[in-house]
Amino acid sequence: MNAPSLLLASILALGLVAEASAQKSDPDRPEANATWQQVRTSLFQAQEIRTPADAVITLDAPERAQDAAIVPVSIRTGLEQTPERHIEKVYLVIDNNPSPVGAVFTFTPASGRADIELRVRIETYTHVRAIARTSDGELHMATRFVKASGGCSAPPGKDMSAALANLGKMRLRVEGDVAPGRPALAQLMVSHPNHSGLAMDQLTRHYTPAYFVRRVEISFAGEPVMSADIDFTISENPNFRFWFVPRGDGELKAEVVDTRDLRFATAVAVNPLR
Repeated sequence: MNAPSLLLASILALGLVAEASAQKSDPDRPEANATWQQVRTSLFQAQEIRTPADAVITLDAPERAQDAAIVPVSIRTGLEQTPERHIEKVYLVIDNNPSPVGAVFTFTPASGRADIELRVRIETYTHVRAIARTSDGELHMATRFVKASGGCSAPPGKDMSAALANLGKMRLRVEGDVAPGRPALAQLMVSHPNHSGLAMDQLTRHYTPAYFVRRVEISFAGEPVMSADIDFTISENPNFRFWFVPRGDGELKAEVVDTRDLRFATAVAVNPLR
């Protein structure tokens, strides 16, 4: 298990207190959550986290989710990704989920923009946080309170046989025109059940074992763009929208690893307009 995965595994233990914390969550007091305070200490010790952080990072999520198993989350950043100063990591923390640290994204200057859009599960009313670490070590945090219930324990949208039949199928596409040297938007879709381990099979009355995508790596022309260490917080059939900078012709490639160490990959040729 790699270091980021070990980090997520250790944070998972903090979920034992999440249920109790859910009963104490105050939408107007985001710092009062006991789980968040433990996560904060584990990840950042006593380092200052700057809020509000609108100039560096913003977080968009619905105030009340229509479906707690597929809650759309958009993390947007206002810092240009240059070698001199850029956002290195973005932590997605959902205080009252069984696993509070749902994802850790790592970005390089080749991303152009350290923005990410995805869909997550939310188990109960909670604060959702996006914390950016810049290359000079500063921390900036954006927070939203989301009303949702039962997302982590919800049954899958497809039966197991249908999910396994399409396991690992991926679609990677670039959106719009692509210009050399300018950030381009791309989308990765992965067919995977992403079982949380908390959903009961209604036929067998047994819990379906946890099985999910744990690692995503994106590169362009062999150069790293973005990587993510994630867990079952990410919804069934993970879907990510992200940015990259094509400086010439090359291959945009996505590689995915799940908790059974199965590996999947896909790529698309990119030829920027000249």
